[in-house]
Amino acid sequence: MYLIAFRKALLNQRLKNVCKNEVFWRGRGLQILCRSKSTVPKNYSDYESMRRSYKPQIPLHYNFAEDVLEQWEMKEKNGQRSSLPALWWVNDIEEVRWSFEELCFHSRRLANVLCQVCGLERGDRIFLILPRVPEWWLVNVACIRTGTVLIPGTYQLTARDIRHRLQASGAKCVITDETLAPLLDSVASDCPSLRTKLLLSHRARHNWGNMTQLMGTVSDEHVCVNTRSEEPMTIFFTSGTTGSPKMTQHSHCSFGLGLTVNGRYWLDLTERDVFWNTSDTGWAKSAWSSVFAPWIQGACVFVHHMPRFDTSTVLKTLSRYPITTFCTAPTAYRMLVQEDKSRFRFQALEHCLCAGEPINPEVMWKWKELTRLHIYEGYGQTETVLIAGTFKGMKIKPGSFGKAAPGYDVQVVDEDGTIVPQGQEGNLAIRVKPHRPFSLFTEYTGEPERTAECFRGDFYLTGDRGMMDEEGYLWFVGRADDVILSAGYRIGPFEVENALIEHPAVAESAVVSSPDPVRGEVVKAFVVLTAAFKKREQKGLIQELQMHVKSVTAPYKYPRKIEFVDHLPKTVSGKIRRVELRKKEWEQKTSLN
Repeated sequence: MYLIAFRKALLNQRLKNVCKNEVFWRGRGLQILCRSKSTVPKNYSDYESMRRSYKPQIPLHYNFAEDVLEQWEMKEKNGQRSSLPALWWVNDIEEVRWSFEELCFHSRRLANVLCQVCGLERGDRIFLILPRVPEWWLVNVACIRTGTVLIPGTYQLTARDIRHRLQASGAKCVITDETLAPLLDSVASDCPSLRTKLLLSHRARHNWGNMTQLMGTVSDEHVCVNTRSEEPMTIFFTSGTTGSPKMTQHSHCSFGLGLTVNGRYWLDLTERDVFWNTSDTGWAKSAWSSVFAPWIQGACVFVHHMPRFDTSTVLKTLSRYPITTFCTAPTAYRMLVQEDKSRFRFQALEHCLCAGEPINPEVMWKWKELTRLHIYEGYGQTETVLIAGTFKGMKIKPGSFGKAAPGYDVQVVDEDGTIVPQGQEGNLAIRVKPHRPFSLFTEYTGEPERTAECFRGDFYLTGDRGMMDEEGYLWFVGRADDVILSAGYRIGPFEVENALIEHPAVAESAVVSSPDPVRGEVVKAFVVLTAAFKKREQKGLIQELQMHVKSVTAPYKYPRKIEFVDHLPKTVSGKIRRVELRKKEWEQKTSLN
């Protein structure tokens, strides 16, 4: 099999010599100087100069594979880059390390499979569902090379979710592994645009092309498509409050160039850094921090493929490997700080970050006790790159997610798009007139009305509420809509309510966020029962409804809390007042505190 040689276990002997200010890490083929811990930025001097100096030039044509990855490949060949791999992947038994040269070599072969074998053309859409395996990165790069549009999906999708995404996107090709192949086969006949299926597996499957075998039959020479900067590059499905998930489209420059802000300034990466981001491969944060931002800077992308998030494994990994920069969700930090800190030493770790939801100040303090490092918070969306964040060299205000990132003029505005006074709550917004930031999404594909709803006056509205203090720091208040942010996942209430209503016990339901000490917030469903189920034992019925939701939609969306009610609060026109239910949930938390 073509990639087997790159999947052999590498038995590494690690020797860590601790000096006063330095740590050396030695492994097979690598010797890394782990720098002393410092909050001094490596790529800029201070926040204000960073804002002033950021003046990107947008070329007419841009392709990340050619303009970034192949440039690092050339530097490697000329001895102008560190010995760190481009991708360093580990699991419990083996490791894979690819240099930029190897990454480009394999991605050229896969690009030829997509074009020559599958017959895909520039602009065709490819639906990708793989867990954190090296081939996920290859598909990302191969799609960029060929000008095909990548649509990532989380590995937790159900057949129903997959059907909707394939039908809505019109994807012509799907790439997955043998675990999810049966789900794809079960819906393929409902998806007329789908004509090619590629399987990552050591075994053959009827009507599927074996991706690994096919890569061994094609040339390793491929010339990148000369993509325009504004040309579609990727589409992410993102949850909303009503209707199905939206298709958020990004261009080659919006992510391929725009995420320079994340890599150079917020993550503060260099080619001597080893960066571990724990995001799920189906979400935009994985594109942010596992592909574009680190590789723009020539850094090493580190991946630990775990079946599920395990705090002990994460902390052992941070201790055993020379990881300098670490980014995970606040929920993960809340779990990590519960561990016994005396068991671990983080000698290489220099910079820790979080995104996806607000982080509690108490968690930040506990993490600093554990590692002697601050957590730098970032704020962004699928539709954007980093909107705002705390940056090295900046004063950290616990509870604030920092100041506006370079490239964005972030303001707090009212419903008419007028800037409100400092200290007053309003809508968090990005100025788009007279100049629209190139790092903003292009559109919600096929939905001009929903795209237009995001803009008010001179601003793009994020859908979040917040305030700005007298020093320009931004503070998160809550969602302006009903989207639930739980453990880093965005969950639309409509999707959960749709699943619930399919159960015969449910007459109607309303789904809102509810406070949770570990996940920040969780899904709670208020359910009105049908007459036939009103006398059923409640505990058993709750478990039955939870299992039902898990069976028809992605499991992370299921309601962890369910309350049975006689009726739901509604407006005069009959619309459910979720805001009233949500307010009740969060007021209860306040009263308990």
